[in-house]
Amino acid sequence: MKKTAFITGSTSGIGMATAKRFGEGGIRLVICGRRLERLKSLEKELNTKTEVHTLQFDVRDKNAVENAIHSLPENFSKIDILVNNAGNAHGLDPIQSGSTDDWDAMMDINVKGLLYVSKVIIPKMIEQKSGHIINIGSTAGKEVYPNGNVYCASKHAVDAINQGMRMDLNEYGIRVGAVNPGLVETEFSKVRFKGDDRRADKVYKGFKALQPENIADIIHFVVTRPYHVNIADLVVLPTAQASSTMVKKDD
Repeated sequence: MKKTAFITGSTSGIGMATAKRFGEGGIRLVICGRRLERLKSLEKELNTKTEVHTLQFDVRDKNAVENAIHSLPENFSKIDILVNNAGNAHGLDPIQSGSTDDWDAMMDINVKGLLYVSKVIIPKMIEQKSGHIINIGSTAGKEVYPNGNVYCASKHAVDAINQGMRMDLNEYGIRVGAVNPGLVETEFSKVRFKGDDRRADKVYKGFKALQPENIADIIHFVVTRPYHVNIADLVVLPTAQASSTMVKKDD
């Protein structure tokens, strides 16, 4: 039976790559994001491979999240796979000079946004006594690095939510797991450095970073395991990266 996947943050990076990988595998898709033009472009590309429905909303807006998900047509309303991918880093500053606007954005998107989406979809999974939730975390949720303070806190929260969610949903037969990437070459650094391409590009210079497609392949592998297999917590690094602060770069 054809499965339906709901992917937040589908307009770029890991979310877009995952939508494409799932589409290749014939999974029906609900792709979500803020940028409607990108969503429509992706929908047009994927329509040749699978059924696609787009939802435009900001995960920070609880009412918009609820309204969008409740608006799903019947053939897309049974969600088998939820990929909580939407997330951002804003700024790289010591705690004493950090921007409260940046803090709000990270906590609202990375933590509360994940909760808002999950809160609406989980009852559907409980009713059907099946489902698979993949929470996209980060190595920043496993360790803390200088100037990473609030971003790391937000991803540590995702790690805790992932563990708690798996416990709470165990009795309903719902699989819950996290994929925690290290350095992935996406728009991530451009957002973090607020459009400063020079600083953003420097992050990925001198080594081979993970690509969004690498993570998408892993997510696809995770969701296609036999149902009695749950990959609960997976950390992925580029070979050149040993920790958040240790990356072997060419001279």
